[in-house]
Amino acid sequence: MLDKVRLSSAADDVRYDEPMSAHTTFRIGGTADAFVSAANALEIGKVIHFCKDTDTPYVIIGNGSNLLVGDGGIRGVVIHIGKAMSKCRIDGTEVTADAGILMSALAHNILEARLTGFEFAAGIPGTLGGGIFMNAGAYGGELKDIIETVTFIAPDGLIKTETADNLGFGYRTSVFTEGGYTILSCKMRLEEGDYDEIKERMAELSRRRAEKQPLTQPSAGSTFKRPEGYFAGKLIQDAGLMGCKIGGAMVSDKHAGFVVNDGTATAKDVMALIKYIQKAVNDKFGVMLEPEVRFIGET
Repeated sequence: MLDKVRLSSAADDVRYDEPMSAHTTFRIGGTADAFVSAANALEIGKVIHFCKDTDTPYVIIGNGSNLLVGDGGIRGVVIHIGKAMSKCRIDGTEVTADAGILMSALAHNILEARLTGFEFAAGIPGTLGGGIFMNAGAYGGELKDIIETVTFIAPDGLIKTETADNLGFGYRTSVFTEGGYTILSCKMRLEEGDYDEIKERMAELSRRRAEKQPLTQPSAGSTFKRPEGYFAGKLIQDAGLMGCKIGGAMVSDKHAGFVVNDGTATAKDVMALIKYIQKAVNDKFGVMLEPEVRFIGET
């Protein structure tokens, strides 16, 4: 049983039996035994120490934009890195930012500093920490291209800083996806640019997103990784699956690469639809799609 007294002494903002549907962009998920809104690295360290000392499972989340939480919820502790850890400091072309800052807010700060190189990430609906975790990218850019160093809590509990070259960044992956790491901040190197040009580029990409993606419906973003030599959305569309539904989960009729929640979907619906898509695409094209969405919690 969760030791609420000890956990509450480790962190100031702890909520129990917290509905995870309120903390994911899919708007799906059962309750977490405990939900901690982390205030700083010290508090995160204390909570992780509590979890390890009491054999309590824990998971780190950001904005919940790439997550599907099981209908059975999450046993143990969810450590949320968000608004309380969202500072940003810009010195010349060097940007240092906390893991909890939203990509959109960071992009605004970078724009005001007249720096270019981050435009591709302005519309990614997540935190910087979540983006680093999966090496988020869009429109030809990836975070690994501009990151110099990342500071994190390592599996051994020590706070470390490593250069990007040592962090295993690849397509939608990094050393952090192996588990046991907690991203705290990063330092990026950008270039000086023209304010109006940067602003227009961000606006252009925003328009393209709005035209092509189902931004008005709850989802976890792109459901599948891009298979080598193909585009997941086109394979799904060519398999005749646009608009396909299981329960409240549906393949978007605007962009087949997105599974969306019609407002009634459960995690079970989404997982069933993902498996159905995988089988249909594999049967038709011999390509097994790999989910980009991260599954956590109990089904």
